[in-house]
Amino acid sequence: MFSLENYRNLKRRRNKAHAEQGEFPSVANPLTLTALEETCNATATCSAIRKTTTTTTRGTTTTIATMPSIALETDKEVIEKEVEIKFHRQHCGHQHKSHLIASESKKSINKHFLPSSSSSPPSQRISDDVLQSRRKNSKTITAVAAATASASSFSTWTSLCLSSIISSAWTSTTSLASPQPATVSSSVALIKAIAAMVARFVRDLSIATSNSHSNTTTATTTNISRRHMLLTLMLLLFVCFVNTSSAKAADTLSGNLQSCSDENEEIHLAIKNSKCYTCSCQNGFVKCEDRCPPIDDCYLLEKKSSDACCNKCKGCMFLGKAYPSGAEWTDPMNPCKSYKCVGSVVTATEMKCYTQCDDSQLMKPRPGECCPSCQGCKINGQIVLEGQEVVASIDDRCLVCQCKDNQLTCAKKTCPVLQCPVSKQKLLPNECCPRCTEHREFMPLTGKCIFTNKIFHDKIQFMPDRCTNCTCSNGTSICERKTCPILECSPEYQEMDGCCPRCITSEVRSECIVNGITYQTNDTWNVDTCRSCRCTGGNIRCSEMRCPPVKCRSNEELKVLPGECCPKCIETAGTCTVFGDPHFKTFDGKFFSFQGSCKYLLASDCYDKTFSIRLTNDGRQTKRSAWAKTVTLKMRGIRVNLGQKQRVKVNGTRVALPYASGPISSIEKLSESIMLKTDLGLSIEWDGNNYLQVTVPSSFKNRMCGLCGNYNGWTRDDLTSRDGVNHTEVWRFANSWKVGGPKACSRKQENIAVEPTCKQRKSNALCRPLRVSEVFGNCDSTVNPENYHDACKMDVCDCPTGMCHCDSFTAYARECQRLGVRLPDWRSATACPHGQWKREFNTTLKMLRNNPYYGDLRFLQNQQKQKNRKHKFEEQHQHNQLLQRDFINKHVPKNLLISKSPDRTPPPLH
Repeated sequence: MFSLENYRNLKRRRNKAHAEQGEFPSVANPLTLTALEETCNATATCSAIRKTTTTTTRGTTTTIATMPSIALETDKEVIEKEVEIKFHRQHCGHQHKSHLIASESKKSINKHFLPSSSSSPPSQRISDDVLQSRRKNSKTITAVAAATASASSFSTWTSLCLSSIISSAWTSTTSLASPQPATVSSSVALIKAIAAMVARFVRDLSIATSNSHSNTTTATTTNISRRHMLLTLMLLLFVCFVNTSSAKAADTLSGNLQSCSDENEEIHLAIKNSKCYTCSCQNGFVKCEDRCPPIDDCYLLEKKSSDACCNKCKGCMFLGKAYPSGAEWTDPMNPCKSYKCVGSVVTATEMKCYTQCDDSQLMKPRPGECCPSCQGCKINGQIVLEGQEVVASIDDRCLVCQCKDNQLTCAKKTCPVLQCPVSKQKLLPNECCPRCTEHREFMPLTGKCIFTNKIFHDKIQFMPDRCTNCTCSNGTSICERKTCPILECSPEYQEMDGCCPRCITSEVRSECIVNGITYQTNDTWNVDTCRSCRCTGGNIRCSEMRCPPVKCRSNEELKVLPGECCPKCIETAGTCTVFGDPHFKTFDGKFFSFQGSCKYLLASDCYDKTFSIRLTNDGRQTKRSAWAKTVTLKMRGIRVNLGQKQRVKVNGTRVALPYASGPISSIEKLSESIMLKTDLGLSIEWDGNNYLQVTVPSSFKNRMCGLCGNYNGWTRDDLTSRDGVNHTEVWRFANSWKVGGPKACSRKQENIAVEPTCKQRKSNALCRPLRVSEVFGNCDSTVNPENYHDACKMDVCDCPTGMCHCDSFTAYARECQRLGVRLPDWRSATACPHGQWKREFNTTLKMLRNNPYYGDLRFLQNQQKQKNRKHKFEEQHQHNQLLQRDFINKHVPKNLLISKSPDRTPPPLH
């Protein structure tokens, strides 16, 4: 083991040998560092140590080591001990803080270039020239180290970039509510990497400076230092450019899906910048969306403040007035001159008007407008709705018509000049103008313009393309772009003329032939609900309706109504589900369980009394549980009863399927259930066992009552009783909807306020597939399985059939399929068969024996075997007792069977 005393002895012998040869003692040498390496290796947290480069000259000794550097200027034992201890702490310490690197660099530089405060022996005195040179270099390097620590060194751009990287990396680790470990570790790793690069740069710079003032500097050391500095700068530049994409990670929510119970209600998150997101409960999960407007056309983004939600595109300054990005305006003196600001670029264009009607229907431009309009909103014989836009020609999608006040106005606008390079632009299908595919944050440059990664000074002119001339004006690029004329010919008869196309002279025709049908000039026809065409001089010009972007709420779906072109948000139908030991999911999405064994009003139109649905539960010889037995629909004098094994009765008479009569549109058999549909839009799905789903159209919203709730979009009042009281106890709410009297109950005494309990081992084993992705695929990211898992565990607790867990599996699978999730073959994986199953526990065990998802089948089998043995023993015991009693009654006199005392001895035999 290397000790301090060994190090001192070794150093004395080394210095003595040098003195005998007339040389000055070297401060540090590879042998000394090797010994110190051994000391470091004795600890568990040693860092890499490089050999020092020692240059010894007469009167000057310079030692270069890995940062933090070591320089000894005396040979005193106290200094040796101090340096050794400091070396050990620096290289073997347990805590290395990135923000201390600059201060350690400063200390190291001072030790390199400043003389020791203690007096030096004559052999080590430094000349005044060397001393002043050291002080000068020390001031320079110390300034660099201090500037690096405060993010103001190298150059302004590099330091600002470096500080923004560290700031964004640290923000990404602290702005999330529950960041993932990978996010935190990657951000910390980024900070450490940047700090290490800064430290390496300062060290290499100090090496280069010291070597430049050394009389014996070698070319190899200088080249290595320059190479290291160049590599460090290249890495910094690379990280700065990569930072553009990584900065977005701090603006997104990450983590696991959070469960919720209040369906369709707004959720308030206790996280930083929660005002930036809109969250609601959807299918048992908290789903969030940002509130920021789109920035598809923007390339340069202003640096966002810490309390801001959305990225903001750089605005424009035009004639002393500020405009936000996306703003459009016209010249008050010339309405045909339009302007648009997109990302600090103002595009000025001349509008081109287009009319597609006769002069008799042509109307003059309205005040403040450029183009005339046509009376009546029709194009090619197709009606345009109020406020709707239509592309007048699918060959020129920038020619757009709009209906306003029953007048159709058509004009062609030029696409705005984009700030991003052409390689970063993309034209989407059926779009007029391209968009930028990337976004970057910029640093403000006073009086200068940034355009396609180039910087232009004020009053400088440039041409992005042949049709555009731009001038930098006070940080905003003012661009004049030429608007190409509207052409009546097809694209195959066009050629480029300068920056715009023109029509090639061709033969004028008076008819058009489409799919074998001949159309004359000015004839129109409809292709579909969105497109219509007109024949003009042998050319076909087709228009297309432009559908605005639509964003539907969680309880709405996008649908195209018959005869219309554009989709609309249509409120989804209300769905109420009943399954298992009855578990209910109301029209508004509230889950609750109720084990009543009577007849109840499930759903009814409580305003117009157009229909009512009653549910009859059966206790099935259990103390607390119940299952759905029959479903009865009453509607306009017709009574439809859906019973077990998918039996259907209409007005008391069993009918064969399919069936249809009066208000009953159809009753038909599906693969696993039967479906009843009415002319009101009401539908009932029943599997013939205990799964039931009732669906009503949105026209019944705020009109429903019963166990399925009031269907008003809120879950908080779904437990409203018949007398209008909103209860918190389920059994009080459910009992208020009881119908049929005591005779409708299968149990005389109800103890429905107490939920059944059982061993968790059994329920967890049977219900585990609800949490296995291989069984139900990716549905666990769309529908929260927790409610169904809880229902499954409750059903298994008191199950006379042994297959009660399949009820929850079926309900969960139906909900996933209703929301459009494609499922694997979950029945094979869970051993839940189609249709009816035998209600025997032995059959259940046979189905489960080869199922890989049940780990406790041995426990279930052993439990059943023990029950069977006990049952057989009890039967045998009772049989033996009967035989013994018959034998005694037959052969023993009756007077001998009467005993006066329990301990009386029998009489002796004669």
